[in-house]
Amino acid sequence: MTAPDAGRGIGTGTGYTGAYGDGASGDSSFRILHVSTGNVCRSPITERLTRHALADRLGDPLWGGLIVESAGTWGHEGAPMEANAEAVLADFGADASGFVGRELLDEHVIRADLVLTATRDHRAQVISMGHSAGLRTFTLKEFTRLVRAIDPTTLPPLDDGMVERARALVRAAAALRGWLLAPTAEADEVYDPYGAPLPFFRSVGDEINQALDPVVTALTGAPARA
Repeated sequence: MTAPDAGRGIGTGTGYTGAYGDGASGDSSFRILHVSTGNVCRSPITERLTRHALADRLGDPLWGGLIVESAGTWGHEGAPMEANAEAVLADFGADASGFVGRELLDEHVIRADLVLTATRDHRAQVISMGHSAGLRTFTLKEFTRLVRAIDPTTLPPLDDGMVERARALVRAAAALRGWLLAPTAEADEVYDPYGAPLPFFRSVGDEINQALDPVVTALTGAPARA
């Protein structure tokens, strides 16, 4: 069994929020939940890189109603992210401050409009929790593959609000899942760097960043700045 990346989501209750929409949980938001094992390596990196990419495209504070969080299936409540994970975020100019780990709970899955996991095992664990999570839970790389196949002109325009666009993106990805399979099982995995040296963390960070790019572009309708 892979060692847990020691911690759980953002834990502070602060999200990446903005102005539009009606989230699945009934609030005016769309919640993206990143899940890994310990919530100190992969999911914190993914959470903070997602926030950084959204800010890059939209500018602060025009965040469009999106809330980005993370948690761990073996999360260690209150734990900081790993130092190497912080170093990776610094490489991208992303903010690692204020992170507090948390354990994945039912309430996190219930509130999430989109759950992106590091591995297929994490995806299975989230779905096994119930809460009709199957149609909104993907591995990160799986979701990226499906998003690449979606014609952005079929999504609601941003004038309708980013929350509506995000919901439509999830529905479209779920509809494609049975038709667009991974070339190999490993293609949908982001492997655990817990305990590895910084170069391996950096390779994982690059992998996550590349997977996030088309997702954030589809959400915002804007490519990354050169």
